[in-house]
Order: sequence, then structure tokens, then C-alpha cells
Amino acid sequence: MAKIMLKDGGTGQELLKRSSMPPHPLWSAKVMMDEPDIVQGLHEDFLRAGARIITLNTYSATPERLAREGVPEMFAPLQTRAIELAQAARDAAGTADTKIAACLSPLHGSYRPDMTKTSADLLPLFREVVAGQAAACDLIICETLSSISEVKAATQAAVETGKPTWVALSLTDDGSATLRSGEALTDALLALEGMGATGVMLNCSKPEVVDANIATLSQTGLPFGGYANGFTAIDALHIGGTVEGLRARQDVTPKAYAKFAMGWIEQGARCVGGCCEVGPEHIAKLAEDLQSAGHTIVGEL
Repeated sequence: MAKIMLKDGGTGQELLKRSSMPPHPLWSAKVMMDEPDIVQGLHEDFLRAGARIITLNTYSATPERLAREGVPEMFAPLQTRAIELAQAARDAAGTADTKIAACLSPLHGSYRPDMTKTSADLLPLFREVVAGQAAACDLIICETLSSISEVKAATQAAVETGKPTWVALSLTDDGSATLRSGEALTDALLALEGMGATGVMLNCSKPEVVDANIATLSQTGLPFGGYANGFTAIDALHIGGTVEGLRARQDVTPKAYAKFAMGWIEQGARCVGGCCEVGPEHIAKLAEDLQSAGHTIVGEL
């Protein structure tokens, strides 16, 4: 049996279910300022479900997105608020072994590698984001990265902080083992060589896609893992738009999702959790299955 890092699930869609406000382009960030109790409560629910890693709710709070919406001055306050809420949730849940993960997300928007700049151009932007989070966090998750330039820049910015860095790549839904940029997964993994990442994952892709490709991550020699989404498709998401048009798959139940994740562990994964449309009930079932199989749930390896 193994030690398994169990992270939280997706935040944005879960907040949509719990909030009284209409969707907004800066959805999860806006909820954090207007209804902070909901964000803290969700963190607590993931911890009580069995997760031992919670991720800062800063996915949409990048300087580029905030400037696009005309509120660049909100960057620093949002970073601070996200840290406060994660720390408060850890204290309220009484889980002293909880690890808080900084979040390095795509700077301009999810699944849009066509908007990505070169690694050299992206690096100072990722450095700006991680500088506001690293000191208060135990590890850094660079997530939903869709191009090699994003992978290289985000990883370098994160590793420079000295904190453990897990890099999560998002793959196309067609099963072709490529990033959403069209670049090969194997090429992205080669680009990570020697950069100092602690681990590598697949995320925000269909569970079937993670299932088919997760073993490829073993070629890095690093600990690896995955956390999938439960979307029917991502076509409805547009830059500057809202998450209103995204729909959840009805077949990705807690039981079905846990079965996928346990299969990843059988393939060697040592970090699992959930992404969009994977809520506390999914994590609770996964935690139950991990414990039943004799694994030890941890926040770090």
C-alpha cells in the first residue's frame, strides 16, 4: 500500500451551485470578495471529505484577467483574501496536517493556448502571481497548462520560490495524447526535464483521457498523478465569457469518479483529486476507497 496525496476538487463550478449571484467573467474571484463565507465553507467541506491539500481560490485572479475586466487594482487584495480564507478553513476543520497549495493558472484564460506568449514573455507574469502566494503556501500547483511555453514559464517561476512544485497539464478531449496547443504530451514532459519540478499531473481533462495517458507521466521519473473534470465539453467557454454554458456529465458520479482515480493509482499515481464538477462528495468517496484499499492519505509525500 502507498502514501497518496489527496487534494481537493474543483472550486469554480461548486461555488456556482452555492452562490446567490449570477455568473461573472471573474467568477470565483468575485464570489470570494462578495460571499467569502461560501469559499471558506467549500474549503472546509473538501477537508472534512478527506482531502489534505486545498488550493487557493485564485485561479481567475491573474493580472491579465483582472485588467481585462477593468479591475487591475484587485490583484493584491484577492491574493490576500484567498490566503486568509484557506487558512481559516484549515483552522475551522481542525486538520492541522492540511497543506495549502498556491495556484499558478493560465494567465489569459483556460484552454486558450492560441493566446499564449513565449516562455520568456510569460515568465515575469507568472513570477508576479506566485510572489503573492508562495510565502503562505506549502506547495505550488501549476495547473491546466495547455502549451509547452506555459509549462516552462510557470514551472520556472514556481521552482524559483523553493517550494515543492507540481505541474499539471491539460490534454485535448479527442484522446490524441496532446496538449490543447496540439503539442505532444511526450514533448511537454521532455521540456520539464531538469527544471526541478517535484511532480507532474494531468488535470482538467476528461477522466477517460487521464486514464489513457497517465502512465506516460512515469517517463519523467517524478511522482505523478491526475485530477479530471466532469464537463460534457468545454466548447462553451470563451475568453471574457462566463461559466454559465458549461454542463456537468451525469455519469461522473462519486462512485464512478473514484473508480477512475483508483485506476490511476494502480498505474502508479501518487497524487489524486478533482477538477471542475468534482465536488466534496466525490472526494469523500475517493477518500473512503483509498482507506478501504489500505492506502494512507497525506498532504505531501
